[in-house]
Amino acid sequence: MSKRSDIKKVIIIGSGPIIIGQAAEFDYAGTQACRALREEGIEVILINSNPATIMTDRQIADKVYIEPLTVETVKKVILKEHPDSILPTLGGQNALNLAVELEESGFLKENHVEMIGTSADTIRMAEDRELFKEAMERIGEPVARSVIAENLEDCVKAAKTIGYPVVVRPAYTLGGSGGGFANNEEELRDIAAVGLHRSRVHQVLIERSIAGWKEIEYEVMRDHNGNCITVCNMENIDPVGVHTGDSIVVAPCQTLGDKELQMLRSASLNIIQELKVEGGCNVQLALNPDSFEYVVIEVNPRVSRSSALASKATGYPIAKVASKIALGYTLDEIPNAITKKTYACFEPTLDYCVVKIPRWPFDKFIHARRILGTQMKATGEVMGIAPTFEAALMKAVRCLEQNTYSLIDSTLSELSDADLEKRLHVVDDRRLWVVSEALRRGVSKEKIHDITKIDLWFLQKFQNIIEMEKTIAKGPLDEPLLRKAKEMEFLDKTISSLSGISVEEIRSLEDRWAIHPVYKMVDTCAAEFEAATPYYYSTYGADQNESQPKSDRKKVLVIGSGPIRIGQGIEFDFCSVHSVWALKELGYETIIVNNNPETVSTDFDVADKLYFEPLTEEDVRHIVQLEKPDGAVVQFGGQTAIKLAGDIEKMGVPLLGSSYDSIDAAEDRERFDEILSQCGIPRAAGRTVFTCDEAIKAAHDLGYPVLVRPSYVLGGQGMQIAYSDQDIIEQIGIINRVAQEHPILIDKYIMGTEVEVDAVCDGTDTMIPGIMQHIERAGIHSGDSISVYPAIGVEKDMQNRIVEFTRRLAKALKVVGLLNVQYIVKDHQVYVIEANPRSSRTVPYISKVTGIPIVPLAVGTFFGRTLPEMGYHYGLQSERNLVAVKMPVFSFEKLYGQDVNLGPEMKSTGEVLGVARTYDEALIKAFYGAGVHKIDKGNVIITVKDSDKEEVLPIAQGLYDLGWTIFATAGTSGFLNDHGIPTIRLHKIGAGKPDILDHIISGKIHLVINTPSKGVAHHRDGYKIRRNAVEAGIPCLTSLDTANAFLTCARHVQTTQLSVVDITKVSSFLNFI
Repeated sequence: MSKRSDIKKVIIIGSGPIIIGQAAEFDYAGTQACRALREEGIEVILINSNPATIMTDRQIADKVYIEPLTVETVKKVILKEHPDSILPTLGGQNALNLAVELEESGFLKENHVEMIGTSADTIRMAEDRELFKEAMERIGEPVARSVIAENLEDCVKAAKTIGYPVVVRPAYTLGGSGGGFANNEEELRDIAAVGLHRSRVHQVLIERSIAGWKEIEYEVMRDHNGNCITVCNMENIDPVGVHTGDSIVVAPCQTLGDKELQMLRSASLNIIQELKVEGGCNVQLALNPDSFEYVVIEVNPRVSRSSALASKATGYPIAKVASKIALGYTLDEIPNAITKKTYACFEPTLDYCVVKIPRWPFDKFIHARRILGTQMKATGEVMGIAPTFEAALMKAVRCLEQNTYSLIDSTLSELSDADLEKRLHVVDDRRLWVVSEALRRGVSKEKIHDITKIDLWFLQKFQNIIEMEKTIAKGPLDEPLLRKAKEMEFLDKTISSLSGISVEEIRSLEDRWAIHPVYKMVDTCAAEFEAATPYYYSTYGADQNESQPKSDRKKVLVIGSGPIRIGQGIEFDFCSVHSVWALKELGYETIIVNNNPETVSTDFDVADKLYFEPLTEEDVRHIVQLEKPDGAVVQFGGQTAIKLAGDIEKMGVPLLGSSYDSIDAAEDRERFDEILSQCGIPRAAGRTVFTCDEAIKAAHDLGYPVLVRPSYVLGGQGMQIAYSDQDIIEQIGIINRVAQEHPILIDKYIMGTEVEVDAVCDGTDTMIPGIMQHIERAGIHSGDSISVYPAIGVEKDMQNRIVEFTRRLAKALKVVGLLNVQYIVKDHQVYVIEANPRSSRTVPYISKVTGIPIVPLAVGTFFGRTLPEMGYHYGLQSERNLVAVKMPVFSFEKLYGQDVNLGPEMKSTGEVLGVARTYDEALIKAFYGAGVHKIDKGNVIITVKDSDKEEVLPIAQGLYDLGWTIFATAGTSGFLNDHGIPTIRLHKIGAGKPDILDHIISGKIHLVINTPSKGVAHHRDGYKIRRNAVEAGIPCLTSLDTANAFLTCARHVQTTQLSVVDITKVSSFLNFI
């Protein structure tokens, strides 16, 4: 074996918080890699700032540092742990940049740490635009004509020689940050200014635009002996011009001939040999649809979003193989983990088709620009697997959970033909449905192709689905038609709405004609060898079922959480995976259903069986009919799983843990109010309404401000604070965009300290691991607040009351398993905001900082085990001698047009954690982790609304005393000057040059504090100030509580020595009183 004997201790750098462009795929790859290395007896040290993931769990690595991903942190860990190597290719762009910086400064060499996986030279060659161009010229691979520029004038000159339109690409950035298409000089100046600012090395590439060409990706692997294979090729349905993370992608390629496939395959293998990549590598190519001309777009010498997709599409564990290669193994020595008979040097072959559709956040961000371009905007993705393209597409569409179950979008039918044609020119998230509507109205495929550049082959496939819609509507629904419709993956309810026949009747016809799905295996080898790991997809029309439901153990069905979106992130995947592990330990057979290719839960070896299927009532019903599970778990899959709870109970499968009735009692306003009054627990006064008039009347009864929200939501979707009738009218319009079967809740808004509790209940009583306090006062969604454990600002008697209320509530709601309750503490009173009998987004973080295994304990309670039996006493557990600060991370710069101010609707995409012995140190770490690097002193712009002026005084005074220079516009500036705080007055927007926006863009400002005044936000200057700050990469604080926390850090940052804490040792941080 060629495994190296000198590698014994490896540092792995994670990818940090989830942001747009860098989602859960790195958690999945990193987790797989850590497990692969430990299998080989290597000691694994992990550095990652994200507390929400499986990767930062004590079970995954030997030592886990949940610390800010900065050069300083990595240096400290290296000096403390003395590793012999560092593996940077599993943490996305962040990890690569950190490793290259450490290598360039000579630090790695001084400390005898070797970079394994891929060398710094390879990374530079792939990332540095100039070196990459030279490498491609050496091996004769074509790249688009381009010029490197390091200032604006060079950009303009370059574009003149190449000719517009051009693409701007900054070096060393992620998810297309700071790039874009420019059609003329004015656009170029705007885009290039941002691009230069964003690049680590202040350079951009101006290149010939190849928009409209086909975009093809190859996932390739290479070992140090130079053996290469291609794992998978993928084709974007959208042509070049839309970021691949925002494209609908199909694997394997569908529209290329053999000659083109071989040509691009040889090019990819050629490139990986020249760059000497060791491990996985992703090559993006553009192919001229009218000739055999192609160009190489870019190469990622690391595990990427596409490799997660390729792994799940083929069953080939790319990250696992890449880590073994890093240890010196060659491809012909690594066994294929799925077949257990072949080796990793076998190229996978597919006898099915996979379609990935991105999940965009525009349902949360109503005002953001939905246009798709070279900057990625999706937060997550879903995947459908089926034997045909049509079926895979229909499956993927319903995985999105956006109330759309086919290619029919009823809102488009109101458009006139002329308007529809205009929409065809718009590239946005509704494009698939717009194209379908055009085909439905008889617009020719050629015309659509000319406008959209989507290949005619795909358009024909969309046409086939639309023809099927029309045939079903025409009827009659006989056996061949129903069979064909199901083979194309039409849901019963879609067939029902088209044909007018009820779902029950359709289901009895399916039983009569034996039209039922069977399950096929994803086996990497088109069924040539037997697969040992059960990973299935459903299909109609095949006769043989490859999934054998026979089992000698009791079976439990775990419902996953679907695509990652704002409000339902990776935390729920953490809970799902832990529940599967806990169930396995108790001796149950586990079956997981999920459709997100980026997560650990859909890895081939997590559950005993994986069904890669949409999470709808019908898809789950088919699995239940085959497997007949003894119980189902819905507590851990977020709102996705909770919404299926009632349906699963109706199928005759018992829910483990809290019943559907308990869930409903917590969600149903009137039932919940009744329970609260029985328990003697106060809450804010509120009303339940169904119409706008009722809502306005309720608001007048309660008195403004009020909180308006729909019931049954996660992540505060559709929640807003209303200050006037106008706000309510606007707000109810937005709520009603999402289908409303449930009423709307109107609450009196109380402004106090928000406190949150996760509890485990065993049916007798309740155990509370810890109390978390939010820095921002109530009114900002808990997922967007800075959260502190332990609750240092809440008096002990209030904490006792919170514990008492939680125990009463758990009993009254008959909770078994997890319960999350949010409270407001104000004027020595505790009010309940809401209670949810399910896992919440704080479970991973509180599990890690207290060392209490919350999810396994909850699983134990499902089977009647009591908490004392499992080793925990009822009530609040003793506090750890540490402080943990969880800070939200946002992705606003990717979403043009979206205001950045915070409110009761969740907007953050991820989170980071700071852990330390003191509050100050933990807070400083959290700010660093969230990307705020300038803390000690700098230039700050403060502009606040009139009602906040008194409160901002001490903050401004504090910053001024620390040597910050304060800039402000007239109102705030005058107020601060009157109170003896010197400021530099800025012109309002457009009131003279340079105005406030010019200062923000200049790059000399380090912080903006701006509190939004109420009113139509978009026409206000405040909105422009906040938007420009975010686009220039300047931290923008819109709550004075956050600004106060920042001031605390600024005061202590000089004197605080930052330590690094290994989270696996948390249990030794006990308070000895």
